[in-house]
Amino acid sequence: MQQNTVPLVSVVIPTLNSGKTLEACLRAIAAQKLPRDRYEIVLADAGSTDDTRAIARACGVDKIVENPLKTGEAGKTAGISAASGGLIALIDSDNILPDPDWLTRMTAPFADPDIVASEPIAYTVRKEDPALTRYFALLGMNDPLCLFTKNYDRMCAVTGKWTGLEVPQQDKGDYLKLTLSETALPTIGANGFVFRRSLLEHVSWTPYFFDIDVMHQAVGAGFPHVAKVKTGIVHLYCERLADFTRKQRRRIKDFLYFAQEKQRTYPWDRQKKSGIVLFCLATVLVAPLLVQMSRGFLRKPDRAWLFHVPVCWITLWMYGAATLRKALGFKQAPVKRDAWQSKT
Repeated sequence: MQQNTVPLVSVVIPTLNSGKTLEACLRAIAAQKLPRDRYEIVLADAGSTDDTRAIARACGVDKIVENPLKTGEAGKTAGISAASGGLIALIDSDNILPDPDWLTRMTAPFADPDIVASEPIAYTVRKEDPALTRYFALLGMNDPLCLFTKNYDRMCAVTGKWTGLEVPQQDKGDYLKLTLSETALPTIGANGFVFRRSLLEHVSWTPYFFDIDVMHQAVGAGFPHVAKVKTGIVHLYCERLADFTRKQRRRIKDFLYFAQEKQRTYPWDRQKKSGIVLFCLATVLVAPLLVQMSRGFLRKPDRAWLFHVPVCWITLWMYGAATLRKALGFKQAPVKRDAWQSKT
């Protein structure tokens, strides 16, 4: 696809006290080879009290809109509502585009009219990033449970695959053309997800844009083709185990609340129960985790693999506590964002 034929791309970034990572995110976007008049940057801010908005203005953000509902999913909705582009690129404030060709490569598959969305096939691993950040990039997922259920969507050094599900795909050179279905639907839709704006006519995306739910609804509406582009994206997910614990707790509590409110549609109940059991056993026994660590290290040597055991234990504890609370009938509620800080 030639640059002058690329539809206007709206880069949508939800923020809340994101000053720690936002400048690097925006500088990488500004370094793109795609002409500046072919993309806009829309920032949806949830009431930051740090220097988030000052950084956005200094880095040339085109639009700053309010996100009164606070969550990242609500921020995506607010940003998309204010966007003008025919293509929407969802970039988190802790994402960094790894090279100047990223936007060009991510939009090229849309020359195929069947393609409704594109996503990087991997997380980029950088030596300068914290070891825990490198671990999640090497693992190819932010939740190790997904390794056992085989439902992940980025290249995993443990398995050597970008997903454990049987997804029909055609190699188109710079990308894989996927044909998704109800039974072969990885958790696609976050960290560098680009899609046609016209897709919004067929899915539910307000007041919260739940990315994996949107893709699930798109497949149900007859739009199954997604490009997995052979590039990566940096995700500055966590520096410390304490950060991971807070984020995992927030993610689980938010999901349980919105699922209770009937606002989630992705069929999580179809997860293979055997995978969940295997995760529990492997985490308790530890030895299977050490085998996974060894496989990952052989493919991608890095001391970051030492985090595999504690991350699995924290995840087991978080899911166990949430399951117990649900079984005891405790009322579900999302994590409050009022005091959310950039370090989390």
